[in-house]
Amino acid sequence: RRGRIVESIHYFIFALEQDILVDCPQAGDIDPRIFLDVPVMNTLTSDKSSWQRTHLLSAAQLTPDGLKLLFEVSSSMRKLVKGEGGDDRLKRKVLATIFYEASTRTCCSFQAAMKRLGGEVIHVDAGSGGNSSAGKKGETLTDTINCLECYVDVTVLRHPVVGSAKKAASKAAKPIVNAGDGVGEHPTQALLDLYTIWDELGSERVNGSPGTKPITVVLVGDLKHGRTVHSLCKLIARSGMEIRLRFCSPEVLAMPDYIKVYMNERNILFQEESNLNKAVDGADVLYVTRVQKERFDSIQDYNAVKDSYIVNTEVMNKAPNNMIVMHPLPRVNEIHPEVDSDPRAAYFRQMENGMYVRMAILSLILGKSQ
Repeated sequence: RRGRIVESIHYFIFALEQDILVDCPQAGDIDPRIFLDVPVMNTLTSDKSSWQRTHLLSAAQLTPDGLKLLFEVSSSMRKLVKGEGGDDRLKRKVLATIFYEASTRTCCSFQAAMKRLGGEVIHVDAGSGGNSSAGKKGETLTDTINCLECYVDVTVLRHPVVGSAKKAASKAAKPIVNAGDGVGEHPTQALLDLYTIWDELGSERVNGSPGTKPITVVLVGDLKHGRTVHSLCKLIARSGMEIRLRFCSPEVLAMPDYIKVYMNERNILFQEESNLNKAVDGADVLYVTRVQKERFDSIQDYNAVKDSYIVNTEVMNKAPNNMIVMHPLPRVNEIHPEVDSDPRAAYFRQMENGMYVRMAILSLILGKSQ
């Protein structure tokens, strides 16, 4: 198995150097930092000019003050949509959404965000079954990006290869937003997730005001392949918020070591607990993730772990009364539909927040946040 991973690393690095679009089945075993340099940290601050015409590639780019600014703008976007439906601040601006992997919520929420602010959208379905990408003819990712930015002002990219967004940004003249790069990162998902925690539990609690106890967030499910939880951990570690983590997963789907090292280096407390009922004891947030069938080598390996954890009324009855349940969606069996009617189920509110956060991101990047 170790030999297969090393072989995958060598091929993966070659593919990135040659601008070939490939995926790596073993990517969940590998620290994505070996492929490309980590994006510059501390670049997105409370100074709005730091956001203008800037790529958003990693959760590590935001400072605590930058995070606060984004949350404030996101809340103003929610107020705008609830009151007026939107405005025209991004009129005559065009967004490209280029997706090499399937997406419903991320793609649609970015498109809705742009249109709510008066902008237009060009969509490229670049996946294997898509019909609107010249990738089928052998066009490289770099050429696709360079061509599309002749028509647009900002590009949102999802791609199966770790490091692809960083590579695309290195060749791009206009801003790139990472909408997921394989098992690497999904920074805008992490931002909407942390915004939801901040909004649901209250800013005073999240910021660790005097007299409040630290928030406990339980991450459960496929922590090995889950780019959403990888980005969320990085964001929490850099947020300055009083948050502690619990990792709950089958051993074969455990959180990658490089994420644990990242947390330790920043003195973020975490623990591992494989029993779900024990994990939710005293928890404030239960963040559930799907076991990702598409990341497994065999259906037998997937079937062995796919239903390891199922959140149902029995689990919820044992959970704290004020604990919220989150999920990046889509879900399969890991949250039973009977939980949807529980007021602690926050995942659809979480999805709505995604539009507001992405409205804020686009307006800040395009210099139109007010």
